[in-house]
Amino acid sequence: MLEIKYTISEKVLNDVAEIAAAVERYKLSLEGTDGIRLRKLNHIRTIRGTTAIEGNTLTEDQITAILGGRRVVGSKREIDEVRGAHDAYASADRFNPASCDDLLKAHSLMTKGLVENSGEFRKCGVVVATGSGKVLHTAPQWDLVPFLMDDLFAWLKESEAHPLIKSCIFHFELETVHPFEDGNGRMGRFWQTLILGKWNPLFYAVPVENMVYNHQREYYRALHVSQMSGDASGFVAFMLRMILRTLKAKRVGEKTGMKTGMKTGMKTPARILQLIAAEPAISIDAIALKLGRSRSTIIEAVAKLKADNRLRRVGPDKGGHWEIAALPPTTRKAGTS
Repeated sequence: MLEIKYTISEKVLNDVAEIAAAVERYKLSLEGTDGIRLRKLNHIRTIRGTTAIEGNTLTEDQITAILGGRRVVGSKREIDEVRGAHDAYASADRFNPASCDDLLKAHSLMTKGLVENSGEFRKCGVVVATGSGKVLHTAPQWDLVPFLMDDLFAWLKESEAHPLIKSCIFHFELETVHPFEDGNGRMGRFWQTLILGKWNPLFYAVPVENMVYNHQREYYRALHVSQMSGDASGFVAFMLRMILRTLKAKRVGEKTGMKTGMKTGMKTPARILQLIAAEPAISIDAIALKLGRSRSTIIEAVAKLKADNRLRRVGPDKGGHWEIAALPPTTRKAGTS
């Protein structure tokens, strides 16, 4: 029998209320003129975040290229992880978060080509350990997994807790049961998104996974401490902070946590230069995605910047970078101001 323990502190209640308010503000950005571009960018960030937590090294630019059908330099496994995550998140609204059968179907999508028994519960014992071999968590016996997952889904259906809290607890308990041979972390984060999306569809377009990636040490620490105590409270508090920070983070023309100061009223060439100044190795595709312009428009603007000697490419398209030329000093006549 699965025993779910947690306490609701005043801080947690305050965070739930603040998240509910922040959701409405975030909704305005997704419904604005920049909304389509922002949703696409957040999808890329979600995939990058949830796979990077598991050690995937592919960048946002490379993921953008993969989803666009272009070839990138990377291992087959990493590319398959990105494609699996894309397939799962792109189908998010088709899954019922209260269905164990749908969990297995989603796992099959997420781990296609990666796990021999994709879409099935594990039939072996597992432990979670550090790189040095220190055991952090021993998962329940494999033959108990179906019963424990049935208990977890029954709790999800019957609990009257707020969906924000239920999503965090389900995420924690799935990681604790560790029902699959591989893909448990990605599935825990994905299913939390599904539970949140069922409560408010806006969460399908909120890249909480990317914020978790930026704080992955704290993520694993919160998970480990809660597993050691058998109480999900610490993990719930951590995940609510990540959700709130994601909703509060600025999302126009920037990486998570990186402020570029880009002004939306700037013309396309100036915006291109500002993006390149912040990220010299950025690709044409990534620029187009972030600015919400077509690839041909960006190529034309870059060609004009090159012709005006304001921009040059150093090295090949893959592995090279951009350099911005300094503008000549302004000449002034003596005695003028």
